[in-house]
Amino acid sequence: MAVVQTGNGFRKTGEGGLNVQRTAFTEIPMIDLAGMMSRDAAVRREVGEAVRRACTEVGFFYVCHHGVDPQSLARCYAVSKAFFMLSEAEKCEIHIRNSENHRGYGPLLEENTNPDSQGDLHEAFDLAGDIPQTDPDVLAGKRLYGPNLWPRHPAGFRDAVLECRSALVGLGHTIFRAFALALGLEEDYFQPLVEKPCAHMRILRYPPQKGVINEKQIGIGAHSDYECFTILHQNGESALQVLNAAGTWIEAPPIPGTFVINVGDMMARWTNDLFCSTLHRVINRSGKERYSIPLFFGPNFDTIISPLPSCQDADHPPLYPPVKAGDYVLSRFDETYVYRQPTAETV
Repeated sequence: MAVVQTGNGFRKTGEGGLNVQRTAFTEIPMIDLAGMMSRDAAVRREVGEAVRRACTEVGFFYVCHHGVDPQSLARCYAVSKAFFMLSEAEKCEIHIRNSENHRGYGPLLEENTNPDSQGDLHEAFDLAGDIPQTDPDVLAGKRLYGPNLWPRHPAGFRDAVLECRSALVGLGHTIFRAFALALGLEEDYFQPLVEKPCAHMRILRYPPQKGVINEKQIGIGAHSDYECFTILHQNGESALQVLNAAGTWIEAPPIPGTFVINVGDMMARWTNDLFCSTLHRVINRSGKERYSIPLFFGPNFDTIISPLPSCQDADHPPLYPPVKAGDYVLSRFDETYVYRQPTAETV
């Protein structure tokens, strides 16, 4: 049984091999977020109860009726495909290494989510809130805040990407309200802690993998995400695989009109492992390019992540020491990205 090192320790990855059990997508719960827009508190609590079941039993769920305009997503994908078609030299003008706060372009194999692998087969554009250098938090050296790096081409790239990110951040606030209800907290419990969230968005392009596939070099190796939760939109063929409790890889195919939500390591820590941060990976065997847009939603940089009182008792003592949210994410970036290694060269 193989293991993967995550931010919360070593995790089993199930049996080796690339085969997955093909099950109906209902194996991963579908939650209708329309209830979170209801004026009826009881209806909103029902959504919270469904989220609690999903987060404790699976760690993944789909959401529908989420309120994100599909045209915003379409515009983001259109300009992103044009960006990734640029020459490598032009894309590398904004190489992520040239950013002080982890923004910009990451070429193939720049990232290695599973330390036991040989690099991830995707390229990426990373961004977050476009915060000026004069912002007090930027001046204070909080390195998850700051300006983005933007390419010279294509036209309209910046506006389309920021419009999409804004919509996903809005969805993130709704999900945090549902998380609060799921944990038996006041619905607005997390709101003061996410007024300036470290909401890191990526646009990912996966080339197809053909023929014999090396298990140690796939789209993204087995890993768990760093932040509180991930909002993922999938555009294309099925490639995302989720590890179930029995150690079997289960497909999480794209479903029109939905997002995939999964718990991250930070939320697992915050809930004292009540919510499970589930291992997952990406293998693009479709024969086509695959694109996806994940938003990794975390709280304000200075938020202290320590097991919530409602998630501990005499039989469940705190499993993790307190840690500042921003410092935790930065430590995970340091372990994952080639450019952040001491031997990395300047581009």
